[in-house]
Amino acid sequence: MQVYHGEAGKGNNKTIEIIKDYEQLEMIANEGLLTLSIELGITVMKQMFEADVAAHAGPKGKHHSQREAYRHGKEKTKVVLGGAKLSVDRPRVRSIDGTEIPLSSLAMFQKDDPLTQAVLRRVLQGVSMRAYGRTIDYKDEESECVSKSEVNRRFIQGMECEMETFLTRRLDEDYIAVLIDGLQVGEWTVIAAMGIVNTGEKKVLGLMDGATENSTVCKSLLGNLVDRGLDPAVRRLYIIDGSKALRRSIKDIFGDAVPVQRCQVHKKRNVLGHLPESERANISKQMTLAYREFDEDIALKKLNLLADNLEYRYPSAAASLREGLEETLTVHRLKVPGLLRMTLCSTNCIESANSVARQTISRVKNWQNGTQVIRWVTAGFLQAERGFIRIKGYRQLPFLINAIRGDEVLQTESCAQVS
Repeated sequence: MQVYHGEAGKGNNKTIEIIKDYEQLEMIANEGLLTLSIELGITVMKQMFEADVAAHAGPKGKHHSQREAYRHGKEKTKVVLGGAKLSVDRPRVRSIDGTEIPLSSLAMFQKDDPLTQAVLRRVLQGVSMRAYGRTIDYKDEESECVSKSEVNRRFIQGMECEMETFLTRRLDEDYIAVLIDGLQVGEWTVIAAMGIVNTGEKKVLGLMDGATENSTVCKSLLGNLVDRGLDPAVRRLYIIDGSKALRRSIKDIFGDAVPVQRCQVHKKRNVLGHLPESERANISKQMTLAYREFDEDIALKKLNLLADNLEYRYPSAAASLREGLEETLTVHRLKVPGLLRMTLCSTNCIESANSVARQTISRVKNWQNGTQVIRWVTAGFLQAERGFIRIKGYRQLPFLINAIRGDEVLQTESCAQVS
């Protein structure tokens, strides 16, 4: 060994022993830089243990009449390394009266947070709990915390903290639009809400689980959003999939006057579900062309004409088309322009987040309770949120803000001029 004296931090002098045996270094380096780094790290850790012991009991092999502690052999202990726990020898030290003295350096290497975060990262990236042990960078026969049950326990532990932050964070930003949609997970339905701020960024606002997408669950979700800061007095656009329970809940909590956009994609899907395969392509094209019209009256006239044509042959399809038809044209009535209209005319923004969540939860085959469902769905939406980008057409959001809050904006400006 060679002793190297240098500064490891500003104003802090550290003494570190490094390996001088280059043959030994070359042998370890053949297994890669990671293995070399870990071996050197373990060497430094053991030196830190020895420095702690020397601080209490004095240098090894030297008599010290005033010492307050003495060395008491070694024992096996575990330290966190590379997503697992590694067995190492730690020196023991006792005070003169026989009390065990803990090593401060050991406590640093036994912190569970890095291990829990390593488990979360791997599991959320698609590593199964059974295969977790095979993904550990540093292999050791005595590695622990890699079994399926231990990985599952740590995943739950880590997600509890993530859920607490995710599901209780304040919603004090100004959301100009809120999208709400349901996700089926086993026998449970999870309703999710996503907000869009006036700069175009997206954020998952909240989740609520239930047996179905009923009014009780919908009201619970919306009430939770209000409790966390979503001002019910502020006008914004609500985009939904067409659920009557959800529409009724929005009316009860936010009032009758708020603009609601029913998803055009869901409307088209519902209508086509009442048609034979031979008719679907033609009707789908006609609905698409009608929805592409900028003027609301022209779009509504074309859709009503289509419903009239379907009335005799496919009355159920015609009834499905007419049901709530005007609310599928809310973005037309607000005169939302071009690319932004294509974004806000459907729930596709939140559907894409649902898709990421489904990929995350797809490995779970046995759903046991609602707590497990919310835990995994939260994990899925956290993954989705990390990849969020601004919505298409975000530069046109001022048009939407003016259309929804025009009177409020004018009133505010007038008050500013008077003052």
